[in-house]
Amino acid sequence: MSQRFNYNSIKKGKSFIIAEIGHNHQGSLKKAMDLMLAAKNCGADAVKFQKRDNKFLYTKEFYNSAYDHHNSYGKTYGKHREFLEFGVKEYKKLIKYSKKINILIFATPFDFKSVDFLSKLKMPLYKIASADLTNIPLQEYIAKRNKPIILSTGGGTFGDIKRAYKNISKINKKIIILHCTASYPAKIEDMNLNIIKKLKKTYKKVPIGLSDHENGIDAASVAYMLGARVFEKHFTINRSWKGTDQSFSLEPIGLSKLIRNLKRIPLLLGSNKKMFLDSEKKPIFKMRKSIVAARDLEKNHKISLKDLAFKSPAKGIEPYKYKALINKRLKKKLIKDSYINLKNLK
Repeated sequence: MSQRFNYNSIKKGKSFIIAEIGHNHQGSLKKAMDLMLAAKNCGADAVKFQKRDNKFLYTKEFYNSAYDHHNSYGKTYGKHREFLEFGVKEYKKLIKYSKKINILIFATPFDFKSVDFLSKLKMPLYKIASADLTNIPLQEYIAKRNKPIILSTGGGTFGDIKRAYKNISKINKKIIILHCTASYPAKIEDMNLNIIKKLKKTYKKVPIGLSDHENGIDAASVAYMLGARVFEKHFTINRSWKGTDQSFSLEPIGLSKLIRNLKRIPLLLGSNKKMFLDSEKKPIFKMRKSIVAARDLEKNHKISLKDLAFKSPAKGIEPYKYKALINKRLKKKLIKDSYINLKNLK
């Protein structure tokens, strides 16, 4: 069931876009597949889910705590989480479907048992959530799977990132670090995208990216210009669906535009060599000036500046060469607006 993830291409600077489905599928396998297909049609490279072994992950008190509101699927937090959780049967179907539509699938494990669960399914990579940036034991456990790791850094300091990177890299060097603001949605003024520059400078050999919780599509393009190449964005088909993540997730039209914008940036940046492009020749011909006779000029007339005019189109000598014409005599008569060429001069 394994799928390949090309870490080296990311390391070389290829953009990689992840549609974070999380639990926006509402516990429905069909909706999960619909989301996967929609993400594929938008141009995403991968879809990501979340995996929890809820009774192992949460304290008994927290598992049984009241969670009865309009976004809940159970009267306790544990029951709510269990409703949204997929098991082996569902994940196998999702993996099979991902191959059918040719999109990478992986997940974030939130506990040791979930790592084992995903490992048995031969997931191609793992995501470590921002909440586990300080969870050294879980990081080591995931690193030993010897698969590429995406490390999200929300809620942390540079010291936390340094500790996690050191901890993971002693076991597994295939790491991607995502800048993240772990609020949902993140306010624009809390995005602090300049952190990407510092991450790039500090971790020169590590791909840097953005886990983007801002309620829009602009942050990814800015992050790209700062050096990010991996982008994760929460995704849904309908923002009005029940669920805490739906309201700040992108719908297909939004994700399509985000991906379109990211793919256009390298093309927009293009070459640093300034040249006269083929695509410019036709419009420039109509607009650029040539040197022409400002009035009727007789044969043997000595050219002065007042004899010259600069008019479109660009069929004659460029205006910057006008000094080469001054004080030269005409070999033949020229009428007004005639192009003045060097062959016409003595």
